Amino acid sequence: MFLSGLTRARPGRATPSILRTPTKRSYSKPSSAFTLNSASNVKKIFATAGVASTAGLLWLTTTQDGIPRIDCPPAEQMVTEPGPSKEQVTRILYEGACSYRSNDIPGVNRYDVNQLASNSPCEDRYIHGKLSSPWDDGKEWMAWAVFDGHAGWQTADLLTRQLLPFVRRSLHEVKSQSNEKSVPDELVQQAIMKAFVDLDDLIVKEALTTSQSSESLQDKIKKLAPAYAGSCALLSMYEPAISTLHVACTGDSRAVLGQQRPDGSWEAIPLSIDQSGRNDEEIARLYKEHPGEDNIVKDGRVLGIMVSRAFGDSRWKWSLDFQQEMKRRFNAPSPLTPRYDVRTPPYLTAEPVVTSTRIDPTKPSFLVMATDGLWDTLSSQQGVDLIGKWLSGNDGKGVKSPTYEPFDFGRFREGVDWRFVEERTTLQDDNAAVHLTRNSLGGNHHELIAGRLAFDSPFSRHLRDDITVQVIFFNKD
Repeated sequence: MFLSGLTRARPGRATPSILRTPTKRSYSKPSSAFTLNSASNVKKIFATAGVASTAGLLWLTTTQDGIPRIDCPPAEQMVTEPGPSKEQVTRILYEGACSYRSNDIPGVNRYDVNQLASNSPCEDRYIHGKLSSPWDDGKEWMAWAVFDGHAGWQTADLLTRQLLPFVRRSLHEVKSQSNEKSVPDELVQQAIMKAFVDLDDLIVKEALTTSQSSESLQDKIKKLAPAYAGSCALLSMYEPAISTLHVACTGDSRAVLGQQRPDGSWEAIPLSIDQSGRNDEEIARLYKEHPGEDNIVKDGRVLGIMVSRAFGDSRWKWSLDFQQEMKRRFNAPSPLTPRYDVRTPPYLTAEPVVTSTRIDPTKPSFLVMATDGLWDTLSSQQGVDLIGKWLSGNDGKGVKSPTYEPFDFGRFREGVDWRFVEERTTLQDDNAAVHLTRNSLGGNHHELIAGRLAFDSPFSRHLRDDITVQVIFFNKD
């Protein structure tokens, strides 16, 4: 059962309450709205007549028959709204934030979540919460997952509902077939891998059944959408009875364990490896599976796509003939040919790399899970160090903010680092996931972070990706 309660932790930091309905980004709305979809919307928005006019704006007032009247004051100047202030930046960063405290799962104290969209709608998804142990022993596990969608949100959205049930069923089957008291890590990993592959096979191969069914065109198109789009998947499952964290990664989202050393510093332990066209092991695997095809990977991409493993993305999996048929019958995305030399699909797989890690109950530790929107600007060690500083309790009060020269994005080409630099670190958030998000985008450099947030979709994608972060704390109050 998923957790539903929110907790407010680390009191004293000056941030908006996370126990609230998300605040809309007022500065991003046009100053004159003319999208009147229905009479009810007109009444809702313009229920009061006689609103004072401002130069350059058109105001709508209602008439007796409900039809809006458009008043046109003198157009003396164009009126626009300013970019986000420091307070608005904080409000934007907290729109998708929440924090949960665990009271009955041994070893798990708390976890924080944040999501910041760049695409509209956001293509990232995530899940988190408790689930009944797949061993059916009356105990509970915990699970967290982030899904980085691309070419649409549909595949990621399907994974939020289907992946964990597939994994739990696969684990249950392994347990029922095992005579051992505890299931070895190797069998757990194999079961998780099987669940990932089985679900992706269903997504990709179901398209053939759907295309030949007697369903209506609109129903077929909706059912085919998760196969057209794609998604990475990063799943972590915590087994409290043996203090073990199982992490499965398909794609380039990343899981990093931070573990405190005796001297108080934090070690970054990778629990996943980015699977992309820049991973030498993945490149070697692809060329071994497709001998004689020398142009599969180019400029860090696999036949044009960044990741080397993913759910969906059927153009990299379907036969060429079937791709042509789907394009003709359902206006599906164009086949990869002739732009790319496609000979022997499938080129992508959803099979994850799975690790099992014992969480030492004597050492404070935490897990950072995030889509690549965060890791685009942070290294794993930088992310762990930032959480370590956050845990130090320094709220940043009394620290004078540095003064920066006027900024524009051309300065990136002049040597200003677009990635995180330690000098821009700021400590002002009571949510660890928001803390990472803020620092990844500019930290204490207000003009940099506000400039990045001032862009809305689709232009924001040139400066930032969708960002989803979960930070889970073990053995640390």
